[in-house]
Amino acid sequence: MILTINAGSSSLKYAVFDADLAQLLEGLIEELAEGGHQRAIEQVVRQLRERGLDSDITVVAHRVVHGGSRFRSPTRIDNEVERAIEAIAPLAPLHNPANLLGIRLARAAFPKARHVAVFDTAFHATLPEHAYRYAVPSYWYEQHAVRKYGFHGTSHAYVSGVACAVLAKADLPCQKLVTLHLGNGCSAAAIQDGRCMDTTMGLTPLAGLMMGTRSGNIDPGISAYLAREGIEVGVQETQLNKASGLKAIAGDNDMRTLLARRATGDEQARLAVAMFVYRIIKTVGAYAAVLGGLDGLVFTAGIGENSDQIREEVCEGLAFLGIRLSAKLNRERSADARLISEGECAVMVVPTDEERAMAKQAVALA
Repeated sequence: MILTINAGSSSLKYAVFDADLAQLLEGLIEELAEGGHQRAIEQVVRQLRERGLDSDITVVAHRVVHGGSRFRSPTRIDNEVERAIEAIAPLAPLHNPANLLGIRLARAAFPKARHVAVFDTAFHATLPEHAYRYAVPSYWYEQHAVRKYGFHGTSHAYVSGVACAVLAKADLPCQKLVTLHLGNGCSAAAIQDGRCMDTTMGLTPLAGLMMGTRSGNIDPGISAYLAREGIEVGVQETQLNKASGLKAIAGDNDMRTLLARRATGDEQARLAVAMFVYRIIKTVGAYAAVLGGLDGLVFTAGIGENSDQIREEVCEGLAFLGIRLSAKLNRERSADARLISEGECAVMVVPTDEERAMAKQAVALA
């Protein structure tokens, strides 16, 4: 059996799959304080023991946010790999240390299992150099690894694969896709023949689209300006990650709340939603240019899967690409991947399943 672990800074998400990748168990342990990860792993072990599954775990798949330039595919974890993940931590200081802590605790709790790291950045390893390099001094890249890496890769890989399977059954093309992972964190990917050609997140998950509490792209000169104004870099980093995006504009990062407020005439909610949609439209248009056209647009994650209003507004701005939604299909609710369009360019909703994708990748390697 396969156990997947996603250890965040204040939460731990887990799931168990059998050899056929049928999910048997899942859970989320939140609000982890100091020492909380140890207790969370102990709780996972108890849950497995109560169901008689603890001795059946043969593979443990771990989500690791940043793989740097070294890790371009799922990797068997040993002590040397642990040290390498630790060395990459400065590239993702809010994520990799927690991921690594989860790995170390789980390796101790499941010493006989094969442990595999699945990297968020791996799917984006196919980016061409002209897409991943920044126009900055070369030594920033050569000595400090400053380049675009991209994130949400496990999700983009999974939903693009599912989308192509659905489109193939409908005898529709799938060479040129844009996938939109829209949740509290948001990113887009331009995918050609299954290979990622560009993505919105960069060196860190802060870049790209406007998000729930992250700014997305801003003028890089803002940081130096604010430093001269007395706002320290550490404060800027915290505010850009946790107090920006939808929350900064409208005081709330829940899209459902913002849409309800907008309906009552709330101007800040209207502005926040307009900014959010505008940046998505702009990005999809640019990626259609990168791909030389567009066969399909795929919505996933919390907002992408559940907000028919956001999907409608995004697609209205992309009508020039041959996108036309079916109002009826767009409003329907389903746990399955589905087409929701009537135009030349296919539009799909594909529920993401990062845990299943992690389990599948880990089994293939192990």
